[in-house]
Amino acid sequence: MTVLIEKVAALSVPLVIGITALVLLFCRKVSFDTFRSGAKEGLACAVSLLPSLIAIIVGVKMLTASGVLDYISKMIEPLTSLLGIPSELLTLLITRPFSGSASMAAYSELMSTYGADSLASFCAAVIMGSSDTIVYIIGIYFSSVGVKRSRYAFPAAFTVMLFCIFFACFLSRIFWRG
Repeated sequence: MTVLIEKVAALSVPLVIGITALVLLFCRKVSFDTFRSGAKEGLACAVSLLPSLIAIIVGVKMLTASGVLDYISKMIEPLTSLLGIPSELLTLLITRPFSGSASMAAYSELMSTYGADSLASFCAAVIMGSSDTIVYIIGIYFSSVGVKRSRYAFPAAFTVMLFCIFFACFLSRIFWRG
Protein backbone atom coordinates (compact mmCIF):
# COMPACT_ATOMS: atom_id res chain seq x y z
CA MET A 1 0.00 0.00 0.00
CA THR A 2 2.76 2.43 0.90
CA VAL A 3 4.57 1.64 -2.38
CA LEU A 4 1.44 2.62 -4.31
CA ILE A 5 1.11 5.85 -2.33
CA GLU A 6 4.78 6.68 -2.97
CA LYS A 7 4.39 6.08 -6.72
CA VAL A 8 1.25 8.21 -6.92
CA ALA A 9 2.96 10.97 -4.94
CA ALA A 10 6.02 10.84 -7.18
CA LEU A 11 3.90 11.05 -10.33
CA SER A 12 1.46 13.72 -9.13
CA VAL A 13 3.62 16.80 -9.76
CA PRO A 14 4.76 15.80 -13.28
CA LEU A 15 1.18 14.81 -14.08
CA VAL A 16 -0.22 18.18 -12.99
CA ILE A 17 2.47 20.01 -14.96
CA GLY A 18 1.80 17.88 -18.03
CA ILE A 19 -1.97 18.37 -17.87
CA THR A 20 -1.49 22.11 -17.42
CA ALA A 21 0.86 22.24 -20.42
CA LEU A 22 -1.65 20.32 -22.56
CA VAL A 23 -4.52 22.57 -21.53
CA LEU A 24 -2.46 25.67 -22.31
CA LEU A 25 -1.34 24.20 -25.63
CA PHE A 26 -4.86 23.46 -26.84
CA CYS A 27 -6.50 26.47 -25.22
CA ARG A 28 -7.75 29.17 -27.57
CA LYS A 29 -6.56 32.01 -25.30
CA VAL A 30 -3.14 33.54 -25.48
CA SER A 31 -1.74 31.64 -22.51
CA PHE A 32 1.69 33.24 -22.19
CA ASP A 33 0.19 36.73 -21.94
CA THR A 34 -2.17 35.51 -19.23
CA PHE A 35 0.78 33.98 -17.40
CA ARG A 36 2.78 37.22 -17.66
CA SER A 37 -0.06 39.36 -16.36
CA GLY A 38 -0.62 36.99 -13.44
CA ALA A 39 3.09 36.99 -12.61
CA LYS A 40 3.12 40.80 -12.77
CA GLU A 41 0.18 41.03 -10.35
CA GLY A 42 1.82 38.50 -8.01
CA LEU A 43 5.07 40.45 -7.97
CA ALA A 44 3.24 43.71 -7.24
CA CYS A 45 1.40 42.00 -4.37
CA ALA A 46 4.67 40.64 -2.94
CA VAL A 47 6.30 44.08 -3.11
CA SER A 48 3.33 45.70 -1.34
CA LEU A 49 3.50 43.10 1.46
CA LEU A 50 7.21 43.51 2.07
CA PRO A 51 7.05 46.45 4.56
CA SER A 52 4.52 44.68 6.79
CA LEU A 53 6.53 41.48 6.70
CA ILE A 54 9.78 43.23 7.59
CA ALA A 55 8.12 45.07 10.49
CA ILE A 56 6.78 41.82 11.97
CA ILE A 57 10.09 39.99 11.62
CA VAL A 58 12.13 42.84 13.12
CA GLY A 59 9.68 43.25 16.00
CA VAL A 60 9.78 39.58 16.96
CA LYS A 61 13.58 39.44 16.71
CA MET A 62 13.86 42.54 18.94
CA LEU A 63 11.55 41.04 21.56
CA THR A 64 13.47 37.78 21.55
CA ALA A 65 16.93 39.36 21.69
CA SER A 66 16.07 41.91 24.38
CA GLY A 67 14.79 39.36 26.88
CA VAL A 68 11.32 40.91 27.02
CA LEU A 69 9.75 37.53 26.25
CA ASP A 70 11.35 35.98 29.32
CA TYR A 71 10.21 38.93 31.46
CA ILE A 72 6.63 38.69 30.19
CA SER A 73 6.67 34.93 30.75
CA LYS A 74 7.64 35.39 34.40
CA MET A 75 4.96 38.03 34.92
CA ILE A 76 2.05 35.97 33.56
CA GLU A 77 3.18 32.62 34.99
CA PRO A 78 0.94 32.81 38.11
CA LEU A 79 -2.15 33.45 35.97
CA THR A 80 -1.38 30.70 33.48
CA SER A 81 -0.69 28.13 36.19
CA LEU A 82 -4.02 29.05 37.76
CA LEU A 83 -5.71 28.36 34.40
CA GLY A 84 -3.97 25.00 34.00
CA ILE A 85 -1.55 26.10 31.29
CA PRO A 86 1.95 24.67 31.80
CA SER A 87 4.53 27.40 32.40
CA GLU A 88 6.88 25.75 29.90
CA LEU A 89 4.57 26.92 27.10
CA LEU A 90 4.79 30.65 27.81
CA THR A 91 7.51 31.52 25.28
CA LEU A 92 5.62 29.59 22.62
CA LEU A 93 2.34 31.27 23.55
CA ILE A 94 3.84 34.74 23.40
CA THR A 95 5.57 34.22 20.03
CA ARG A 96 2.78 32.26 18.31
CA PRO A 97 0.54 35.25 17.46
CA PHE A 98 3.43 37.12 15.86
CA SER A 99 5.73 34.72 14.06
CA GLY A 100 5.43 31.17 12.83
CA SER A 101 9.20 30.69 12.68
CA ALA A 102 9.75 32.08 16.20
CA SER A 103 7.01 29.87 17.60
CA MET A 104 8.42 26.88 15.72
CA ALA A 105 11.81 27.59 17.30
CA ALA A 106 10.17 27.83 20.74
CA TYR A 107 8.31 24.57 20.03
CA SER A 108 11.52 22.83 18.97
CA GLU A 109 13.33 24.09 22.07
CA LEU A 110 10.46 22.87 24.25
CA MET A 111 10.58 19.43 22.64
CA SER A 112 14.33 19.12 23.07
CA THR A 113 14.25 20.36 26.67
CA TYR A 114 11.25 18.45 28.06
CA GLY A 115 10.98 15.57 25.59
CA ALA A 116 8.12 14.54 23.37
CA ASP A 117 6.38 12.58 26.15
CA SER A 118 5.76 15.49 28.52
CA LEU A 119 2.44 17.22 29.08
CA ALA A 120 3.93 20.55 27.99
CA SER A 121 5.08 19.05 24.68
CA PHE A 122 1.70 17.44 24.15
CA CYS A 123 -0.08 20.76 24.80
CA ALA A 124 2.39 22.57 22.54
CA ALA A 125 1.76 20.11 19.72
CA VAL A 126 -2.00 20.66 19.98
CA ILE A 127 -1.54 24.44 20.07
CA MET A 128 0.85 24.44 17.10
CA GLY A 129 -1.53 22.30 15.09
CA SER A 130 -4.64 24.30 15.89
CA SER A 131 -3.50 27.92 15.96
CA ASP A 132 -2.05 30.47 13.61
CA THR A 133 -0.09 33.71 13.63
CA ILE A 134 -2.90 36.23 14.04
CA VAL A 135 -0.82 39.41 13.85
CA TYR A 136 0.83 38.12 10.68
CA ILE A 137 -2.49 37.20 9.11
CA ILE A 138 -4.16 40.49 9.99
CA GLY A 139 -1.13 42.54 8.95
CA ILE A 140 -0.29 40.78 5.72
CA TYR A 141 -3.60 39.51 4.40
CA PHE A 142 -5.61 42.58 5.26
CA SER A 143 -3.00 44.89 3.72
CA SER A 144 -2.87 42.76 0.56
CA VAL A 145 -6.56 43.35 -0.14
CA GLY A 146 -6.60 46.93 1.09
CA VAL A 147 -8.67 46.53 4.25
CA LYS A 148 -8.38 49.81 6.16
CA ARG A 149 -10.80 49.26 9.05
CA SER A 150 -9.82 46.16 10.95
CA ARG A 151 -10.82 47.53 14.32
CA TYR A 152 -12.51 44.39 15.67
CA ALA A 153 -10.41 41.78 13.88
CA PHE A 154 -7.50 41.69 16.32
CA PRO A 155 -9.54 41.67 19.57
CA ALA A 156 -11.77 38.93 18.19
CA ALA A 157 -8.85 36.85 16.94
CA PHE A 158 -6.92 37.34 20.19
CA THR A 159 -9.94 36.29 22.27
CA VAL A 160 -10.38 33.16 20.17
CA MET A 161 -6.67 32.41 20.48
CA LEU A 162 -6.81 32.67 24.29
CA PHE A 163 -9.83 30.36 24.39
CA CYS A 164 -8.09 27.88 22.09
CA ILE A 165 -4.97 27.86 24.27
CA PHE A 166 -7.02 27.15 27.38
CA PHE A 167 -9.13 24.53 25.58
CA ALA A 168 -6.06 22.84 24.02
CA CYS A 169 -4.43 22.52 27.46
CA PHE A 170 -7.70 21.28 28.95
CA LEU A 171 -8.11 18.59 26.29
CA SER A 172 -4.44 17.69 26.48
CA ARG A 173 -4.77 17.04 30.21
CA ILE A 174 -7.70 14.72 29.50
CA PHE A 175 -6.02 12.74 26.68
CA TRP A 176 -2.37 12.80 27.78
CA ARG A 177 -1.04 9.50 28.98
CA GLY A 178 2.31 10.21 30.63
